[in-house]
Amino acid sequence: MQLLNASRYTIMVFADKVVFISGASSGIGAATAIEFAKEGANVVINGRNETKLKNIFQQCAEHGKEPLIVKADISKDEEAKRAIEKTIEQFGRLDVLVNNAGFSKSGTILDGNLMSSYDAVIATNLRAAMHLTELATPHLIKTKGNIINVSSICGSSVPVTPILISYCVSKAALDHFTRCAALELSEFGVRVNVVSPGPVLTDFQENSDMVRDTDQKVFTALKRVSESKEIADLILFLASDKAKGITGSNYVCDNGFLLK
Repeated sequence: MQLLNASRYTIMVFADKVVFISGASSGIGAATAIEFAKEGANVVINGRNETKLKNIFQQCAEHGKEPLIVKADISKDEEAKRAIEKTIEQFGRLDVLVNNAGFSKSGTILDGNLMSSYDAVIATNLRAAMHLTELATPHLIKTKGNIINVSSICGSSVPVTPILISYCVSKAALDHFTRCAALELSEFGVRVNVVSPGPVLTDFQENSDMVRDTDQKVFTALKRVSESKEIADLILFLASDKAKGITGSNYVCDNGFLLK
């Protein structure tokens, strides 16, 4: 008797849904793109590093459909606008927006670099997310879609080092913007949530002017650091119908970092 191929009958949770992911060239954004591709989504991967984007393109294509690459600096208004326009031109719709792009730049009150740090970090971590939300919302209303913002436990804790002040402030603001957006868009059936990772094994520190801490697990109660896929799985849950009653919520995945 011939055995049935179980993979042929796997339900694709996001089949034909269109998912835009900012900062998708590495780390959490890249893992999220790959997981959405596995679930049959039409994925739009945004970033500034074309080489890294092509690498994620190949990984998505191996598991599902070829994603659309949109190379753009979303901290620049015209490029952000073009990114959303290109998405709609290609697919005609948008179902999920993942505001993942983010970075940190050193600056403290005493070193004289606080404001230059703040301006640079806020432009990407907060303003770009707000702008993409504004641009995407008319399309999300049509599909009753949803938004997931990628924040950090830094948004609800004081920095472990003063050089992270701007980063922490940007994430705290993103958390509150999530609640504000969730309330405003609830009238139209659009859900907005935020995830707050703790330490995660990514190249985030390489993309920021920070010293790499190779033993971050010492800061967590569970004595471990998450893989990017763990955060991606949480994002996919919040974007799915399994979370249809969840909006304005902040989901923490920090291995008990905040407990310490």
